Amino acid sequence: MTTINPNAPPQELRTAPVIAGPWPNYSNCRHLPERDRWEVYGLAKAGRAALEDRGIVMDEPYDQFIARVTEELNI
Repeated sequence: MTTINPNAPPQELRTAPVIAGPWPNYSNCRHLPERDRWEVYGLAKAGRAALEDRGIVMDEPYDQFIARVTEELNI
């Protein structure tokens, strides 16, 4: 697993650390009421955005991330 220094300055996109997973799985939240599942969805997006703001590049494209999370949350 790659260790990321959150205090490191942002790097250029082509040299930024790439996170290849494993990705968090949100299927265990399917039992929650719909409103709560939408909140989990928002937290997942915010978490990814925070990592990207630090210069981290995900190997899972954003559209695939959204499709996966909405499927796992059944929303």
